[in-house]
Amino acid sequence: MVQKTLDELFHDTLKDIYYAERQILKALPKMARGASDPKLKAAFEKHKEQTEVHVDRLQQVFEMIGKRAQGKTCEAIQGIIAEGEEILDEFKGMPALDAGLISSAQAVEHYEIARYGTLKAWAARLGHKDAVKLLDATLKEEAATDEDLTALAESAVNAAAQKKAA
Repeated sequence: MVQKTLDELFHDTLKDIYYAERQILKALPKMARGASDPKLKAAFEKHKEQTEVHVDRLQQVFEMIGKRAQGKTCEAIQGIIAEGEEILDEFKGMPALDAGLISSAQAVEHYEIARYGTLKAWAARLGHKDAVKLLDATLKEEAATDEDLTALAESAVNAAAQKKAA
């Protein structure tokens, strides 16, 4: 059996999150259209803009390690996005939809936080100092988005979700 290195694992995981970010870019406009709360719509639109920057940063990291930017199918993100689409279908027009969308968005954020935290640690271990900076910037933005979604849920969306449909 051929031994694989941390370098190869780093590259493989980079391809995973690159694929994931590109799938998230496709899903965010659907989530924004489905949201009824204006602040939630705006949050999804803001995150789409941030995700475009995240993709650009990942492309820079690929360049730094001398690899072509390419994705690798990420079953995890496909499942999380599919759950979000289910919520969009099953709760369309209902007060609980926005709460469900936040829940789905936070599942995406938590996946991204896990991936970026790992990639940042590995980049540091491998001596990719410039990559560490880019990955850390994205990690901080993902964490901030998660906090913003929690605040939005707790300040209004969850209470609105308790109401019965008119």
